[in-house]
Amino acid sequence: MKILSPNAPCPCGSGNKYKRCCRPYHQGKRAPDALTLMKSRYSAYAAGEADYILRTTHPHCPEYSEERNRWKAEVERFSRQTEFLRLDILEYEPGEAEAFVLFRAQFRDGVLIEKSRFLCVEGEWLYHSGEFLPEEGKKSVD
Repeated sequence: MKILSPNAPCPCGSGNKYKRCCRPYHQGKRAPDALTLMKSRYSAYAAGEADYILRTTHPHCPEYSEERNRWKAEVERFSRQTEFLRLDILEYEPGEAEAFVLFRAQFRDGVLIEKSRFLCVEGEWLYHSGEFLPEEGKKSVD
């Protein structure tokens, strides 16, 4: 399991310490919007916070599984085997009940570009699904 120091820079790229950025969300605070949830989920993968990933995934998400132990082990394995280098937000489409975030995640082994869909359910933002996109040379909006 990865252990991220509370005083380390937050993996989301905010420039803040982890303890003052994404860690409160990993410890139970609700993300106020889809963009914050997306960044905190990236940080959760980087920090090995598998429980947060499971807790913030919508039940209709294709990755969602009722076999929690197996699913958690898969998330932990991915987190452990992946070196997370950088997160760039390319587009953000806010909404009251549904929102979208287009992002580029850079890893030691490559780049992932995804347009993620988030739904707000009873005041809590959840990751619903994502569409992988080819590298397009888009610039970050952050």
